[in-house]
Order: sequence, then C-alpha cells, then structure tokens
Amino acid sequence: MPFYQRMGEVPHKRHVTFFKPDGTLYREQVMGTKGFSGIQSILYHHNPPTQVRATKKFADRTIEYVTQEHLKHQHFLTFDLPPGGDPVTGRQYLLGNSDVVMGVCIPTEPMDYFYRNADGDEVLFVHQGEGELQTVFGTIAYRPGDYLVIPIGTTYRIVPADEKSRFLVIEASNEIVPPKRYRNEHGQLLEHSPFCERDIRVPERLDTHVEAGEFEVRVKRSDVIYSYQFDFHPLDVVGWDGYLYPYALSIHDFEPITGRIHQPPPVHQTFAGPNFVICSFVPRLYDYHPQSIPAPYFHSNVESDEVLYYVDGNFMSRKGVYEGSITLHPMGIPHGPHPGKIEASIGKTETKELAVMLDTFHPLHVTKQALAIEDQGYMSSWLPTES
Repeated sequence: MPFYQRMGEVPHKRHVTFFKPDGTLYREQVMGTKGFSGIQSILYHHNPPTQVRATKKFADRTIEYVTQEHLKHQHFLTFDLPPGGDPVTGRQYLLGNSDVVMGVCIPTEPMDYFYRNADGDEVLFVHQGEGELQTVFGTIAYRPGDYLVIPIGTTYRIVPADEKSRFLVIEASNEIVPPKRYRNEHGQLLEHSPFCERDIRVPERLDTHVEAGEFEVRVKRSDVIYSYQFDFHPLDVVGWDGYLYPYALSIHDFEPITGRIHQPPPVHQTFAGPNFVICSFVPRLYDYHPQSIPAPYFHSNVESDEVLYYVDGNFMSRKGVYEGSITLHPMGIPHGPHPGKIEASIGKTETKELAVMLDTFHPLHVTKQALAIEDQGYMSSWLPTES
C-alpha cells in the first residue's frame, strides 16, 4: 500500500537492539517484495520465525483444467456448489491461468491452523457473513461487501462469526494494487480516484500471543501446500511498521464515475494485478445525455477475457443470471446486452446492481468443477425469443 502504518512497539531505529522486559532480544524480520526494492514492513517477534519444529508436504493443490471444444460464452451457477471445508480447504476453483485463479468458498469448518500464500497476493471478496481476518500484522473485522487484500507471505487465518459465509476468491501470481492511473508518483490516491485512503481499513488491533504449544502454519508454494509445526503461536508480533500489510476496502465505499453517455468498464476498476484487473459495479445514476442509452454497447473482447460475479440486485444488461452467478465472456467473440435490454434501459435513471468483474489479458481456462455447474443454454440466450 502507498502509505506508512505503524502498530504496537517498535524501536526508535531499524536494525538496532530492541529488548524485551526480561532483557532478551525481540527478533526483527524484514518482510518485503521484489527483493529489497519493493514495499516492505519490519516486524518484531517474540520468537525467531525460522524456529520450526517439523515440516512436511501436506497436499498437492494442482487445479484440474479441461480442454474445451468450443469458444463460447459460459454461465456458472455457484450457488449450486456444495458447502464444505474451511476458508482455505473449502476453496473451489472455477477459472484460472498462470496469472490468476478465481473460485468461491462456502466454509463449514473452522481453521485450526494458520495459512500463508507464498505465490502471490490474494483478494477475498466477502459475499456473505461476518468475522475476523487474523494476521501477523493484526486483526481486521470483515462484513459483506469487503475486499480483503492479503499480501504475499502473510500468515493469517479467517475466523467467521456466522454459520453462513461465502467468499469470492482471487489468487494472483504477484501483487495486487490500486490502479496506477489513480495514484500520483508518490503513491497517493488522486482526487479523481473512486476511493481514497480514508476508505481503506488497516488492521485495527494487534493481538500479541506469547503462549507455547503446538501450532501449524500451512504454506502454499507452486501448487503444493507444506505443513510447518511451531512450538509457539505464529502471531507473536509485538510491533511492526512499513508499507506492506493486509487491508479491507468495502465495495460500498467505491464511488462510481458517471457521465452524460455510457462510461466504459475501466471507470469501474478497483485493483490491478499481473495481467488482470478487478472492477466494482455498484449502484449508480445512469447517463444524463437526453438521448443516452444506459445499457452498454456490444463490444468485442479482442485481447481480454471478461468474468462477472453477480452479488446483488438486477443487472440491467443481463437476463437469466442470479445471485452468485459467474459469467465468462472470452476474447475473440463479441458480447453485450441480452435481447430487449437496450430498449428497456432507455429513460431509466439509476441501477441497483452489485457485481465484481475480473478482466484478464491472457485466456482463462475452465475447471472440471466449473463444468458441473454450467448453464448449458447461456450461449443461445442472445437469440430472439419467440412470441
């Protein structure tokens, strides 16, 4: 993130002695990206983070993609997926490529371990449920509509407070950041950005654990999950400062950009990742030119795949999509409003839709699990209906 944060106790200068009340040293850890040239934070632990009792390979996490015979628009009904697992093991991946994977999670079990993704950043969109994201940087309370942005290498666990939880999961191969065009050369969000630093919720408290015992941290690296056993609680940080940390941004704090005529999808961009963007479609006023057509024009995804996850409301350019629907419109073939939706939009003044969009600049692959919940008639839904 582009602004400095500090929590807990830190010494007056980095890389100097910092003693506990008993006279022993706290253990300093520099955690950064891109070697030592990216953003970083410095954390101070009660215990050396390298002090591991045992390690083993836990599981393969290879995603099974399928080869499809047809290039077509697809619609997946994620509410047809069975719930299960915890907020990590319960992730059901539906689309992906070498840059990003996307899926949903409907957990029914608690996490009795901690987790760390060593491949890239994660964004968890909270569709349903409340709870806490507990991390080595501190705790963030989450609620429906929150984007939880978790940097690479962050040790964390998710503790739902509700029995009914649902997450949209986006895992990147690198960092996920606010769009460059909304930041100045110092990293500050500009006046025309649809959100600002005041909307970003950093960890609200730092709970320092000093208890001993048996604690597991599972680390994902290159589609393999490894298990590490520690003799101490992994959230043993007494203080930290820097620019690298998890945060929450509510989709309800995203302020839409509107105009006299229809605005293109980039105005909805919220985050940027390696060869992909994440956009937020939120309730907004429609275009105010006297002859405007609020529905989007037909357009061709010549160089990107477009994925929409429908959260709430009536999406004005679509029919036959539901809460939790995912639509995939692949590059190479045009798409746009369903029959009658253009005409129906004329004269309307606002929309109440809520959706998350993922646009990728390399083709996405569909998983075997996604095909099991596919609406087979979606490609033909643009055909004129018979009276």
